[in-house]
Amino acid sequence: MNISSFRLPVVSRISSDFWTSILSRSKGIASAATGSTTSEFDVVVAGGGIVGCATARQLKIKNPELKVALLEKENHLAFHQSGHNSGVLHAGIYYAPGSLKAKLCVRGIDLAYKYCDEHKVPYKRIGKLIVAVEPVEVPRLENLFERAEKNGCRSIKMIGGSEIKNYAPFCGGLKALWSPYTGIIDWGLVTKSYAQDFQNRGGVVYTKYPLKTLVLVGESRKENMANDYPVMIESEPSLSKIRCKYLITCCGLQSDRIAKLSGGLPDPKIVPFRGEYLLLTSEEKKKLVTTNVYPVPDPRLPFLGVHFTPRMNGDVWLGPNAVLAYKREGYKYSQISVPDLYDALTYRGTRKLILKFFGYGMKELYRGIWIRAQVKQLQRFMPNLKMSDITRGPAGVRAQAVDLNGNLVDDFIFDCGDGDLNQYVLHVRNAPSPGATSSLAIAEIICEKASTTFEICWYILKAVHQCKHAGTQKILILSCAITVITKD
Repeated sequence: MNISSFRLPVVSRISSDFWTSILSRSKGIASAATGSTTSEFDVVVAGGGIVGCATARQLKIKNPELKVALLEKENHLAFHQSGHNSGVLHAGIYYAPGSLKAKLCVRGIDLAYKYCDEHKVPYKRIGKLIVAVEPVEVPRLENLFERAEKNGCRSIKMIGGSEIKNYAPFCGGLKALWSPYTGIIDWGLVTKSYAQDFQNRGGVVYTKYPLKTLVLVGESRKENMANDYPVMIESEPSLSKIRCKYLITCCGLQSDRIAKLSGGLPDPKIVPFRGEYLLLTSEEKKKLVTTNVYPVPDPRLPFLGVHFTPRMNGDVWLGPNAVLAYKREGYKYSQISVPDLYDALTYRGTRKLILKFFGYGMKELYRGIWIRAQVKQLQRFMPNLKMSDITRGPAGVRAQAVDLNGNLVDDFIFDCGDGDLNQYVLHVRNAPSPGATSSLAIAEIICEKASTTFEICWYILKAVHQCKHAGTQKILILSCAITVITKD
């Protein structure tokens, strides 16, 4: 779905009660989401992952006068995808030239490095090798190099087989692509830094606040336009309700279900894929892995393949594989959710995907259970790797959007829904990899999309917050509303 294809809400008339209600000031904003108090905000961002935190921060940067809150259902931020990933700053090599993904990644890595320098977030710019170890991979690698050049990736170059050991002493191959601008980082730490900056700018963060229901306050369009905070967010009975003018959701593994609460489209559906890593335990071999080493991706397969990834704490991760998770937030085979599994397997898109990649999927499952098979894949790059050199490591779950035809959705999807809430809600249904690297650039796009989707009342909010005199406010509100309405 193209991000420019969304309907804009149109206001045909504004009731007289609207003037009084929109001029009222917020009440009951609390630091904790407990008790009977109803908190009120201009904008609420649901989802405390890296995209949600970046978006909330960007909203305060672009609109410092707005009252913005961030909601997270877990007890801390970056609990799922943002805290369970390989921790790589990607340079933008893999993506189709001219695509939004390519542009956002190339811009995103620049923004990420700049942010980390300014906020003293540690990272290491250790580079990445993409190594061709078989003759069939060489033309694919050359095509990848051409793609990276078109995308504007910094300082990339092709190197011959004899040069590979200068960058990765343990590795052999026929040819490789070297990307010195690629880095490693702790994305969970970055997420929390975004949130801290958001709070420093006056934003409010609620953790342990699962979003359960969305309610439109007022039974008619006229009432809703007159209502200062038309969206009611409800959580657990023991937690306070939150009301807002607008809601943006960045809910990752639960994004399709949250969108459904406001009449969002039923597809694409999120299908969870677990990626399981191995840990390199040999201190001697760990010292040799000083850069990221990746395989040449097979265009026939949906995922990149196993790779060597140094971590900020000195660990080295090997992998991951990619298998269907039995629970949306299930990091082990033993974690099973019957509703989640039923939801995935009864979806036509999942069944088509399984049939399309059945052989590949079974191999991935085999490598996940019998790690000797995973080691065999890794030995293509580190021939002297032994079973005694590794142990099982952590896992992550990827929120993979799948369409009805069994295709992996590789584009950004925004959904306003078809119900009464559609003029107040923007759902980020899919923010595909490399979402962490691109997070600040994605946040710019989301805020731009929000300012378009909520165009009419965005003008009004700015007028209200910038002017203190009630009479002046009314004139500005009317002027802004007429200006936007006449655009249509």
